[in-house]
Amino acid sequence: MARPLRVAVIGAGVGGLVAARELKKDSHKVVVYEKSDRIGGVWVYDPRVEEDPLGCDPNREIVHSSLYGSVRTTIPSDIMGFSDYPFNVTSDVNGGILKEFPSHEEVLQFLNNFVRDFGLMDLIRISTQVVRVEQVMEYGPWIVEGRQEINGVIFSSEEYYDAVVVCNGHFTQPKLPQLQGIEKWPGKQIHSHNYRVPKPFENKIVAVIGYGPSAHDILLEISKVAEEVHMSSRTPSIASKKLENYHNIWLHPKIVYCYKNGDISFQDGTMIRADAIIHCTGYKYAFPFLRTNGVITIDDNRVGPLYKHIFPPKLAPSLSFVGIPNMANNFLMMEIQAKWIVSVLSGKSNLPSEEEMLADVEEHYKQMKNKGIPGHHTHKLPSNQFEYIDWVAAQAGLPPIDDEIKKTTERLLSVWGDSWIGYRERYIELTMKTR
Repeated sequence: MARPLRVAVIGAGVGGLVAARELKKDSHKVVVYEKSDRIGGVWVYDPRVEEDPLGCDPNREIVHSSLYGSVRTTIPSDIMGFSDYPFNVTSDVNGGILKEFPSHEEVLQFLNNFVRDFGLMDLIRISTQVVRVEQVMEYGPWIVEGRQEINGVIFSSEEYYDAVVVCNGHFTQPKLPQLQGIEKWPGKQIHSHNYRVPKPFENKIVAVIGYGPSAHDILLEISKVAEEVHMSSRTPSIASKKLENYHNIWLHPKIVYCYKNGDISFQDGTMIRADAIIHCTGYKYAFPFLRTNGVITIDDNRVGPLYKHIFPPKLAPSLSFVGIPNMANNFLMMEIQAKWIVSVLSGKSNLPSEEEMLADVEEHYKQMKNKGIPGHHTHKLPSNQFEYIDWVAAQAGLPPIDDEIKKTTERLLSVWGDSWIGYRERYIELTMKTR
């Protein structure tokens, strides 16, 4: 094995923690930088919201968490966790009973247990914001500049590392749609990043833009207090209709115009007058600390070039990313990504040449273009996510993912259907029938 390396990990969420564990297992010297005062990343609930509810002001004080109070996982607990550390929360949360779809409190407790059981806490510098990651010279070490505030005094530090693993997540910088007329529309607007509880929407007529799991969760939650809730989706086949079994929920195609009198019109000609819009429209990748002289760019939410969503060809393997792909079993995927990164850093496996990696990335872009897939879907894994995860596992010398995990995922996909509404209950019912 190659000599132990000094490695910086940016972020102490799921990706950063599993990367730190894998690096430690291979005897590398690891320092994990975490901006907040605790581990857990996106799974740390923070009741605060930003002063700018849309998250557009670059000078705002950023609240890292995007959790709303009632968040539960989108995948069941039996396919969460890691390959050698199953999701099994048995202490105070929820009376020691593990839910099929755990709450954010249970997930956070699981991550704290993981840190405790693998002795990771001593590797983590909490309340330390990374403000600069930069390579000193070509093929040279990386400098990481951290910043802490203690009793109102700012302390800065600069340290050198052989490699950096970026795991800062991508659920903090809101992505907003371009809506005609929105600048004069008089209602309240927020991005789901700043949604916490339904009370502010009591007795209001609310438009929810988006069609993912968070949009459906928020839709159902605010429907219990709002006068009406209208979901707008870009899905081409959707037409305006009232949802069955719900007295105040409507589904619509995409919004085409917002009027200064408060009206909103949809693609099929339907119109409503709304008091508020909640944008459940996703997030942008952002690495404000990373300085690569243009080697890595973000264009139309495409981070590139990245070989297999992990390695920038020109800077690999000393710089890598964990957790870039979406629409996947993130815990499992990030563990496998981390294992491959560590395998390469430890000299157990090799990457293709820079030219070969770059050619692979360009071929991926070409195939997307030929299929009419927009650039912002670059990191969206196909429906068979395990083709990617199994491929990455093979690079690290690991076996394919267990068939039971794949079967459980297929069962989950089968109940999603055309709507996320009620999918957890449908999954639980189907699982009970198959046991």
